[in-house]
Amino acid sequence: MNSLPNTMVGAILTGPEQIDIREVDVDRPGMGEIILAVRAATTCGTDVKVFKRGGHPRMLRVPTLFGHEMAGTVAAIGDGVTAFKEGDAVVVANSAPCGVCDYCRRGRENLCEDLLYLNGAFAEYVRVPTRFVEHNIYALPTDLAFGKAALTEPLACVLHGMDACELPRYAHGSPAEVIVFGGGPIGLLFVGALAADGHQVILADPNQSRLDMGTALGAKKTIMIERGGDQADVVKAVTDDGQGAWIAVDATGVPEVWVDAIQTVRPGGLINLFGGCAPGTSIPLDTHLVHYSELTVKGVYHHRPNTVRRALELLSERSFQAELILSAEMPIERTEDALRAMIRKDVLKVVITGTKQVLNR
Repeated sequence: MNSLPNTMVGAILTGPEQIDIREVDVDRPGMGEIILAVRAATTCGTDVKVFKRGGHPRMLRVPTLFGHEMAGTVAAIGDGVTAFKEGDAVVVANSAPCGVCDYCRRGRENLCEDLLYLNGAFAEYVRVPTRFVEHNIYALPTDLAFGKAALTEPLACVLHGMDACELPRYAHGSPAEVIVFGGGPIGLLFVGALAADGHQVILADPNQSRLDMGTALGAKKTIMIERGGDQADVVKAVTDDGQGAWIAVDATGVPEVWVDAIQTVRPGGLINLFGGCAPGTSIPLDTHLVHYSELTVKGVYHHRPNTVRRALELLSERSFQAELILSAEMPIERTEDALRAMIRKDVLKVVITGTKQVLNR
């Protein structure tokens, strides 16, 4: 602990599209806590939403350090910590369930009544509370790079989403045909994970470079669609028999695309509404279609400790090339540049790693 500096550089969200780079105090670990030296923090769509809206109704309130996909090394441990030591390479999930509420007892920890969130990854150090140390922090395999390891959190969300797809029900011993709407980082991770599991994936997106990335990650087919919805017939036409896929996943969070997803599955199919839409939005629902075609429509949110562990295992496989979606590296001082590059769709994800001084050494 004596090696910890007194201050660090961090990106502080102060309001909508307002980030201050400041020198702030470095916390000391309390009982059961650790201090993580962040080696890689990846940007994501949630960070973009938080940046644009100036906060998040569940995860954080400004002014605050932010960023939640992180991997690094243990810089200091508090009293009572025995599972980790200083210098250990670890990945920390961004939430920790209580383990005792009704949802946790049912294995639905993502809906925990007392779910704790952890933010502050766009900084040199993060204090990791006791519950995270006890339940949702994992040692890294020796050959796993920090940048790729930081993808554990979004991939854990994707694996939770895959569980919700009930793939064994639709595969029947053969690959299930799955449509993924949206070639952003989450959609591409869906493509890679579904393909790695042996399923036939169709990726629909308006951006050719992202369709090409989908092909590299294992998509069987890609289809360029227009923005704004009303693309169901176009997408449905490229399914194997033109009757729709068994499963459609929305990874856009666009209400019009939710409607398309519902209309592109065949009778008996499942729609996974993974992309979170803005508060207050709604969609028209064809009740006749849902009822008489026996469609299953699911909202899906976040991850569970089980899927965090599985995500880290999958990332450890060299054949799973999730690192392809890491477009660039930038220092903490350029966090705003990284998020604006995501908004412009110039990049998929950016690895925030260290300060300008560290990167220039």
